[in-house]
Amino acid sequence: MTDLVERLVPDELWTLFRRVVPPSQVIRPQGGGRRRAGDRECLAAIIFVATSGCSWRQLPPVSGPAWPTVYRRFAQWSQARVWARLHRVILDELGAGGELDWSRRAIDSVSVRAGKRGPLTGPNPTDRGKNGSKIHLITDRNGLPLSLGISGANLHDSLGLKPLVQGIPPIRSRRGPRRRRPAKLHADKGYDYDCLRKWLRERHIRRRIARKGIESSQRLGRHRWVVERTVSWLAGCRRLHRRYECKAEHFLAFAGIAAALISYRRLTK
Repeated sequence: MTDLVERLVPDELWTLFRRVVPPSQVIRPQGGGRRRAGDRECLAAIIFVATSGCSWRQLPPVSGPAWPTVYRRFAQWSQARVWARLHRVILDELGAGGELDWSRRAIDSVSVRAGKRGPLTGPNPTDRGKNGSKIHLITDRNGLPLSLGISGANLHDSLGLKPLVQGIPPIRSRRGPRRRRPAKLHADKGYDYDCLRKWLRERHIRRRIARKGIESSQRLGRHRWVVERTVSWLAGCRRLHRRYECKAEHFLAFAGIAAALISYRRLTK
């Protein structure tokens, strides 16, 4: 195994990944055939594409499998929601170790330009109407991503709040049952709607949302800066700087990979 594979996929990450990856079913023709590329080598190549931002065809030969093999494995795992499951497994490990702070949550979004048209793209009102997509996320008090989603860049931020809150998985706790409901949610003026306040109140979630025309969003900065920092952490996955994928599930997969890597780095601190 090359040093590159070991560096991109450490033993701890590989152990977690093996818990969520579906078993491979390989039927070889009589007389043998080419050996199936290893899952760990393919995972390392996928992480290399995600973090470097290169295209599939630009995969270096030292990564191991050829790029069509890596892309097929990426498509299969994305369809099986492996990345979301990996992220959830890592969150469970963090929760069991008491590394998640449930006292506050922060919500925000970031828009990226789309190179191609496809599902969940739209004109970005902040980028002269250029075609783009938006990544929505909720983080804990320390900035760890808990729930992610994507939409067209023209979707209003407020429409992403309910799916994100509902998308927080039940996560293990150090003591007691699994948790998924935050104690308090911080948001900027883009979420200042009475229907959202009522919806959160019915779920016993305290809300701190800046009011339009009354207060400045900057007053929430000492609590909301963590989600803005997480947005910059997502930018460490250079494949998210611009949407190159026609399929929405593939773009969501790269966002899931970035979230899993951010959480894994906290787990191994």
